Amino acid sequence: MGNSIKSAEFLMEARRSRMGYGSAEECFELGVAYSCGAGDLPIDFIEAHKWFNLAASRGSEAGQAMRAEIAEEMTAREIAEAQRAARALIIASQPRAA
Repeated sequence: MGNSIKSAEFLMEARRSRMGYGSAEECFELGVAYSCGAGDLPIDFIEAHKWFNLAASRGSEAGQAMRAEIAEEMTAREIAEAQRAARALIIASQPRAA
């Protein structure tokens, strides 16, 4: 089982790095994966909220709905942490000025 968790984590990390902060659909899919614990990953509402937030910022109505739904299961501190992580990813993915 340990190997399947490591494999799933590797696949998720590869997907994240490949997309950076990809399309609304890709962000939404990552939110779903973290909210359900897909591929033997543990459920992580903070990561799920972050990705749903990024999907919503790209115009995903489903991302908005899922972000609101998952927020009902989170503390205010967890939501703030997810929002900070989403902002950090947006800033990190912006082109750097020369």
